[in-house]
Amino acid sequence: MKQCIDKMLVILPFEKDYFKNKWNWEVQYVGHPLVEVIDSYKRHEVNNPMIFSMPENLAEKEYKGRIALLPGSRKQEIRIKLPVMLKVADQFPDYQFFVARAPGLESSFYDTFSAGFNVGFVINQTYELLMRSKAALVTSGTATLETALFGVPEVVCYKGSPISYQIARRVIKVKYISLVNLIMDRRVVKELIQDEMTVENLSTELNELLTNQDRIAMLRQDYDELRQLLSKGGNASAKAALSIFNFISATI
Repeated sequence: MKQCIDKMLVILPFEKDYFKNKWNWEVQYVGHPLVEVIDSYKRHEVNNPMIFSMPENLAEKEYKGRIALLPGSRKQEIRIKLPVMLKVADQFPDYQFFVARAPGLESSFYDTFSAGFNVGFVINQTYELLMRSKAALVTSGTATLETALFGVPEVVCYKGSPISYQIARRVIKVKYISLVNLIMDRRVVKELIQDEMTVENLSTELNELLTNQDRIAMLRQDYDELRQLLSKGGNASAKAALSIFNFISATI
């Protein structure tokens, strides 16, 4: 990459040090475009009402709030994690649980897991759901960062096949799996990985996020710091565009 790329722009703060320390490569950190995407969404959210599906016997019930379930977008990971998440919903009858369904997957695939559970769902409206949720159970990936930027307390979940997990443990050497913790370089959100991702552990952590006011306040502070790190220097897209323009101008 260093031999072929003339100008490298990165969107995660730890990437700049990685390329410098490991490869002696000066790259430019411009911030993360998700900040401006989510800020823009929040400004226009009033025009995006949430359209959801909920079992009829629960539609009129009074609830304390909504909980988002984000089980991922690939069938293999959903098969493993969604059944555990759905069982957690049974432990919190005073809350409405909604699954954010991946747009590329058929409804019948989800129905095989959700039958018998009093859980609703949304399609192509994950941001609308996060805007209206008090907490979330989130599969590791970009969704963990999006959830944090919406200010939603979250538990990060990951569970794969035993063989794949053991291979990954030996190949990938990182302290955390969620972007939130990796960017902050400390544990901000709880990660429940593999054998730790149980109904009991998820229920315990979710209860903390719903009732422990000190922890909720600390999360808000950490989320604010995260947002400042990702928006350092202003609009990431504008910074990237200006950097590219200046680089090209200097070479012609």
